[in-house]
Amino acid sequence: MKAVVTVMLKEGVLDPQGKAIAQALHGLGFAAVGEVRAGKRIELELAETDPARARAQAEEMARKLLANTVIESFRVEVA
Repeated sequence: MKAVVTVMLKEGVLDPQGKAIAQALHGLGFAAVGEVRAGKRIELELAETDPARARAQAEEMARKLLANTVIESFRVEVA
């Protein structure tokens, strides 16, 4: 079973990577771009067949390793 963990900085946390991306896009002529927030997407192939248990495992992985829960939030999708 595949789980996808999306990790983003929490609201209010400065995002220098997002700011750099926005400035670069503006420099390339994409003036309509407003605020940009950058994150990461982690795809996990799990041996689990029960979607609820796969989600619980992926959430535990995110809390323990994949996300810094002090400054980042995460979302788990299971397919």
